[in-house]
Amino acid sequence: MPFAFRPGAARLWMDPFIYDTAAKSSSGATALSRLPSPQLMLKHGILNPALASLLCRFRHTNWLVVADRGFPFWPQLETVDISLTDNIPTVRQVLAALRDNYIIGAALMAREVKGENDSKVLAEYQALLPGAKIQFLPHPDFKNRVPAAIGLIRTGDTTQYGNILIQSA
Repeated sequence: MPFAFRPGAARLWMDPFIYDTAAKSSSGATALSRLPSPQLMLKHGILNPALASLLCRFRHTNWLVVADRGFPFWPQLETVDISLTDNIPTVRQVLAALRDNYIIGAALMAREVKGENDSKVLAEYQALLPGAKIQFLPHPDFKNRVPAAIGLIRTGDTTQYGNILIQSA
């Protein structure tokens, strides 16, 4: 059922209800009255609330880590763990979900990914990052870059050295 607000009424969003500040109590004082709640629900895109919150702060020139299941814990980084089981989800699946909403300007991976995986895996990573050429660093140098990120998304990926740092364009 659709709902409408009275003209001139200010509306406060107080999860999960909507309140009308133009309502008056019996004494004439302003009172909050509950209005009918709209039927709001995300239907597509990033559905995980913690992940959506982190991604809302992923802005121009910020770095974000998308990591495999074995990546070390970094206490200074906000970490959203979306791992479920082996390879669910993978780093590449997360990149695929992000590419519709973000322009990735740069990407870093550990050089060791080339020696531990076939060229098909590397081609899949690059295909998910149109406009950003992946730069490969020695693994210790890659890990030294992690503290500059605004957050870390931990996946269930088992791809050897499949972690990636991405920068928003």
